[in-house]
Amino acid sequence: MLQVAGGGLVVGAGAVGAWEWLAPGAEKGHQGGEFPARPAKAVTSESFVHIMAHADDSLYFMNPELEQSIRSGAPSVTVCMTGGESDGRNALTRTPGYSRMPEKRPEFARARINGLREATAQMATGDWLSPWTVEAVSLMPGLEVEVQSLKAAPHIQLIFMELVEARYIKNPVRECLRGLWLGATPTLTTMAPASGPVRRAYSYSRQQVIDSLTAVLDRYRPTVVRTLDPTPTHLAKQPHYADTPPELQGIFSHDHQDHTASARFAQAALAQYWGRKHARPTAVDSYVGYEVDTLPSNLDRPTIDHKVKILDVYGWADGKDCGDPNGCGDRKVGARSKDSRWSFNLRHRATGTQHWVHPLPDGRLVAVALLDGQAQCWTETRPGSGVWSGPVSAGGSMLEGQVQALRLNDGTLRLFSVRTVLPGPAGGKDYRREIVSAAQKGTDANGTPSFGRWESLGSPESDPERSLEVGYPVAVTGKDGALHVFVKTWEGGVAFRSAAGDGEWSEWQQLPTGGGKPVRVQDGIDAAVDAQGRVHVVAADTKTVHHWVAEESGDSFRKADPTRLPATTGSLTLAPLKGGGMRLAMRQPVTARVVIADLREQGGWRVTVQCDAMGGYGRVSLAQGANSSTVLAARDDKGRVRLAAGSGRPGPWVDGGVPYRGTPALAQDAKGRTVAVVLGMDGRLSSSRSQGTAQAPFGDWFAHDGKVLRDTESS
Repeated sequence: MLQVAGGGLVVGAGAVGAWEWLAPGAEKGHQGGEFPARPAKAVTSESFVHIMAHADDSLYFMNPELEQSIRSGAPSVTVCMTGGESDGRNALTRTPGYSRMPEKRPEFARARINGLREATAQMATGDWLSPWTVEAVSLMPGLEVEVQSLKAAPHIQLIFMELVEARYIKNPVRECLRGLWLGATPTLTTMAPASGPVRRAYSYSRQQVIDSLTAVLDRYRPTVVRTLDPTPTHLAKQPHYADTPPELQGIFSHDHQDHTASARFAQAALAQYWGRKHARPTAVDSYVGYEVDTLPSNLDRPTIDHKVKILDVYGWADGKDCGDPNGCGDRKVGARSKDSRWSFNLRHRATGTQHWVHPLPDGRLVAVALLDGQAQCWTETRPGSGVWSGPVSAGGSMLEGQVQALRLNDGTLRLFSVRTVLPGPAGGKDYRREIVSAAQKGTDANGTPSFGRWESLGSPESDPERSLEVGYPVAVTGKDGALHVFVKTWEGGVAFRSAAGDGEWSEWQQLPTGGGKPVRVQDGIDAAVDAQGRVHVVAADTKTVHHWVAEESGDSFRKADPTRLPATTGSLTLAPLKGGGMRLAMRQPVTARVVIADLREQGGWRVTVQCDAMGGYGRVSLAQGANSSTVLAARDDKGRVRLAAGSGRPGPWVDGGVPYRGTPALAQDAKGRTVAVVLGMDGRLSSSRSQGTAQAPFGDWFAHDGKVLRDTESS
């Protein structure tokens, strides 16, 4: 083994071609406090692969979930697709003499690698100087990548492909990931970082990039894949770049072009991986990038402060020596993360839905979620058992983000999701999204619902590029049986289609804006039907909540009076009140506190409850149960589900909970008990049932096989 110690090479025993990174004074690197003193116990039931463009992307846009997966004990692999070499100057542009600094791209790429390695070690062990093994590995014949493995926890690895980056956030250039994705260049070269095991540059075709990412998926068998945002929101004012060739023209977004292209390559690799035989199913989460700079903060202050500490390690904020003369971090980040709004958010592109668990006519519960790009069904083995069989495929392909299960008036289910249509092998612009739906056609021998083919409901945006920004569908059924499905549009409005009992869908229509002033809402809209049969739709922009209503299911929608509700973090959850009116659950910016607002039959919207702070982020689940009880389910600052229940208003958050992804579901079982169900990182369900007592409103959490989950606070 070749060991790197204090910047020098030391020959040791071991595998030829492997290095070990040992910093001087490594035994003094542990910071203690809020970081672990040792790696977590290894877990094999789940595995994480993070695919990103640059070394800091996961630290800004995937944390705190990145750290939670690293500290879970599960295998956690991060793939960095580009070298992030920029202009080769490891300094902020405002640094005196910046323009006279030499351009040292291989050295800067190495400094960024060092920063990510140190930040990862800090999250895993509490010691930013914890040693790593470093080696060149061939994912594809004739192509080498750098692979680093944390010695204290070898299941934590970093993979560096080192493709050249665009070097511009938006300026269209051929020689970058976007150019390769679009087919504007046949190949893209790599740049070998300084002082690494990969000693030469390579050239990748478009298919070789996809094959390399597929090889990572084959190698690590992830249960969760995390990517950047493949469909970022466009800039309101489009920039103009003169002499842009037609194949590079398009709509420019808030995000970095490398971010978007890396996510799209990940989608293509996943499609290829899912088309092969593989060991276990995969869920996918995509994270909003630079766009968070325009959105309210959805993390609380303690979470932000902790996130910034990790970014400061990456940014070499303290200037400490790591033993590498190329640099110990990314000084373009430096100590400025505390002032960057990128640090203040974690946002999934798919905002989630709580409507994915429903009772069957025989009293059992059925759950529907996405794995391997398909809808999957789980069914309780008997009513109230908490033991789940399945999953059984409900069909679909390249379904993305989330699936909503809507229970129709006849007791059958109808599913709604988004399908991504990828371009062909040569690339190009034939890349779009469409709203899709599948209706239940019967049940199988075990009573699990079976579904017909997935049909396209099209998109309110006929232009393929604009269709990429259409939001996730939210569907309701009126008292007369009519279906209504709502989505956010490219322009930030809300569009809908309706289908009467005969199943014929209307054309896409726009909800009125009211007063002629356009609205620009965030995704995370919701809809519900009240006790009188009125259909309500709510959506938030960055300042307030907008409300639409149709008096009868077949009536036209109108923009309701201004809600005068305060700003939210985006996603909303709506439920009818038993005595009339509506209830809304949302999160408060900056504090992440869960807030409840009510609309009574006579009067306007009013905030009625501010729940105890517990951190967290994302959509809150809300159910109005029997005897006017209110139940909430939401994520806390550790990534676990927390429940609250009470008569008329929720009580305190219940201790305990389990890690999960997506949004908790709330449903009523055969005995009228509220059941909370979550999908774990291992692709399995867990559930907890209400007990109806103020002291213990919910019982234990049960795994998919009915076993009680113990020590959920410390696991």
